[in-house]
Amino acid sequence: MSHSTPPSAPDETLGALVHRLSEQIPELVRSELRLAQAELAQKGKKAGVGVGLFSVAGLLAFFAFGTLIATAVLALAHVLPDWLAALIVAVVLLAGAGIAALVGKKEVQQATPAAPERTMANVQKDKAALKGTHA
Repeated sequence: MSHSTPPSAPDETLGALVHRLSEQIPELVRSELRLAQAELAQKGKKAGVGVGLFSVAGLLAFFAFGTLIATAVLALAHVLPDWLAALIVAVVLLAGAGIAALVGKKEVQQATPAAPERTMANVQKDKAALKGTHA
């Protein structure tokens, strides 16, 4: 009775090893992808919690800044009429807003046009080089 047993490792041919390897690689890749997916999902949850906490921190800082503004008005109200104290604080805030707007406008103007100019120039050079001409 001929009993078919798999050949032992030293007796296995190179072709059989390559065949077995080609069958195992896709499963290994699938396993690694499942592991990566699970890890990314876990990290995504942690990142979501972190973003939520940063949002709460930003909101609390906003309220604290508003409270500081009210404090400034109340402090000035001890030496000036209430309406004048509020007006002075409002003018200072508007001046700060105006400065921030001007600096922001300047930054936006420096960033436009949004096209990647250096990259586009390099692509034109590459295109010319491929055609055999020099730009």
